Amino acid sequence: MKKIVASLIVCGFAVAMVACGAKKEEAAAAVDTVATDIQATIDSVADSVNAVVDSLQ
Repeated sequence: MKKIVASLIVCGFAVAMVACGAKKEEAAAAVDTVATDIQATIDSVADSVNAVVDSLQ
């Protein structure tokens, strides 16, 4: 859960920096990178949760 919150905070900072005047191509690349990192974190957490649920059954 902490990883998800940390990723969201990083995403918020990235969006704030992008909104403050970065070039559009760089901004799009930064947002894509952050989105990819967040998706990877969510997938990792989901896999961990599924493993725990499977081990409990």
